[in-house]
Formats: sequence, structure tokens, C-alpha cells
Amino acid sequence: MLILSFVTGLVFIVSCVVMVLAFLLSKKTIMDREKNSPYECGFDPKGSARLPFSLRFFMIAVIFLIFDVEITLILPLPWILGLSSIYSWAFVGLFFVLILLFGLYYEWCQGALEWS
Repeated sequence: MLILSFVTGLVFIVSCVVMVLAFLLSKKTIMDREKNSPYECGFDPKGSARLPFSLRFFMIAVIFLIFDVEITLILPLPWILGLSSIYSWAFVGLFFVLILLFGLYYEWCQGALEWS
């Protein structure tokens, strides 16, 4: 019991010393106009904060995210094959892919995949 409390106290002291050292060493000593400005990244602070955003780019990004999530949902299907019957496995996989293909066809018909 004494050793456990000693180790706990030692870990607490070492972590406090490391946090204090990190706080002291991370202080920035050079303060210039660019570092003190809220727009250090190069944006003009006097200009408009709202820039126009391409809705087509947003739609392509959403479609990419949908198909990215789709890959993570289809990936475990081979491991599930051993736990279920082949008919239920094929039905679930085919149904999932058909829903995705229908969504892709709908987006294609709506013109969300065209850049020009």
C-alpha cells in the first residue's frame, strides 16, 4: 500500500513538473504586428468574411463522403459470411449496393456530377 501511494505521488509530481516546464518553454518572446493580428494566415482583415462557395463542389464532397462511408459498411461483409447464410448475406449486400447505385443515378440525373 505504501509503495502504491509512493508511485502515485511520484507520477503526479513528475507530470506536474513536465506541465510547468512545457508552459514556461512555450512562451513566445517575439511579438510583432503580424503575430498579434487575428489574421496571421494572410487573409485581408478588412475584406468580406463571407466568400462565395461553390455548391457543386459541396455536392461532390458529400457524394465522396457517402461512398467513403459505404466502403466502411461493405468491408465487414466477407467476415459476416461465415456467421450467416449465403442467401441473407447476398440479399443484404445486394440491397445495400442497389440503394447506393440508385442514389448515384439520381444525383447523375439531377446534374450534380457535372462541373460545367
